[in-house]
Amino acid sequence: MRVQVWEDSLWRLTTAVVGEVPGFSYLEPKRHIRYVHELDGAEAVTFGAVLAECSRAVREAAEAELVYVYVFGGSFDHLHVHLAPHHRGGPLNDHMIRGEVVETRLDSGAIMQSSKDFPPRPEEEMREVAERVRALFGA
Repeated sequence: MRVQVWEDSLWRLTTAVVGEVPGFSYLEPKRHIRYVHELDGAEAVTFGAVLAECSRAVREAAEAELVYVYVFGGSFDHLHVHLAPHHRGGPLNDHMIRGEVVETRLDSGAIMQSSKDFPPRPEEEMREVAERVRALFGA
């Protein structure tokens, strides 16, 4: 589950309210495309600046050391750039998630990967960080 925290005419940013990593967010173009290489025109021109701005907001709101950026293709029919706040000793590392990975099929049909060693955080905490991201965009 995610909440929208920011948008402009080309992009939207949503933040997870369920999971192990408060502030985990998804940047996606509003136009329906599957892969980064399909970005063109204004999307391609603004991608870097939007990615940097969103990463800074997520890092600040989640009080993270840094934000990992993941782009996966093929499993969804729409491009999602994953912005993953990292804290030393937290559930994420350069392998995406630390510990034994558990896969859960969501009602939507998507598969959510989580760590057996890092259970989902309380939704209230997840929503609080999502709201802090939203506030950084003045919404």
